[in-house]
Amino acid sequence: MTNRLVIENLKHRPVRTLLSIIAIALQVTMVLTLVGVSRGMLDDQKRRSRSVGADILVHATSSSIISMTTNIKAQFVNLLRQQPHVVATTGVLVQQTGFLSYVHGIDIDSFTRLSGGFHFLQGGPFQGPDDVIVDDFYARQAKLNLGSQLTILSKSWRVCGIVEPGMLARIFVPLDELQRISANSDKVSTVYVKLDNPANTNEVVEQFKRLLPGYGIQTMEEIISQISVANIPMLQEFIYVVIGLAVLVGFLVVFLSMYTAVLERTREIGILKALGASPPYIANVLLRETLGLAIVGSILGILGAFGTKWILNEVLHSTLVQAIVPDWWLRAAAIAIFGAILGASYPGMKAARQNAIEALSYE
Repeated sequence: MTNRLVIENLKHRPVRTLLSIIAIALQVTMVLTLVGVSRGMLDDQKRRSRSVGADILVHATSSSIISMTTNIKAQFVNLLRQQPHVVATTGVLVQQTGFLSYVHGIDIDSFTRLSGGFHFLQGGPFQGPDDVIVDDFYARQAKLNLGSQLTILSKSWRVCGIVEPGMLARIFVPLDELQRISANSDKVSTVYVKLDNPANTNEVVEQFKRLLPGYGIQTMEEIISQISVANIPMLQEFIYVVIGLAVLVGFLVVFLSMYTAVLERTREIGILKALGASPPYIANVLLRETLGLAIVGSILGILGAFGTKWILNEVLHSTLVQAIVPDWWLRAAAIAIFGAILGASYPGMKAARQNAIEALSYE
């Protein structure tokens, strides 16, 4: 009987019910999209790093594990190539071009020897100092074709090749040209090292540490294991702030909806009390309505996360990568339900405390 009353109350005000559900769904979608993009970008970074095929990475100790933009001497590339068990080395110079956007300078020959080379969908390797290679995702996002002009670091480049995504980065230019225009002559950001046998990795790492004291020398698996939300400065805090805002949005929307509903149903509440309904029963009805809104909104919010992923990939062709995060579904729903119940608590208590005589005389 109570559940039927709850459903009828929600059906009686369809517009308000729908708007409340949409607001709750949006906050769930917002949380899942943010967490999904964070995890998707980091997982994509892991796949790209692993795809290079290196066993060891040499970098400045002050470099971020994501950007690696602090530079070291390019002469280390040849020095490390001469060490036992090393079969290939390549130096990469990384320059930031915008928020989460980087261009990588590579020596195409040594990079190909180490990684096996790009899979070109169109075009081919660099033919001159002004050439740039982009991956298919970036080409679609920026609407680039073979021969298109792309401005990076205040310089115009010609797209000479479009490659299959997944190899280290999205934009590549000749190493020596990037060194020149960025005033990093004879510098690279990282040196990738491939060994004759991965079983020799720990031995070679210790050898490199003796050879280059004061530099960051890690196995590729160590680097990949450090690529997480917890190791990205301020990212985890940003996620918590957005979640806090989502709770606030849910609280305000439900509070306004339930408070207005209580005012509109003053006489109805008086009739229920006159028929013997207790204050806990009145509060229970309102909280059940809120719970119903939150559950339906949470389900729609989870479906909305699939929608945002489709929009990023298929509509915007964005270089942002969103993962679907099932382990966050219950958390996001719990956040929405908590905010909704919090928002309904005061209106529920107000309704429960109403005097039956005054409620019946209310116009």
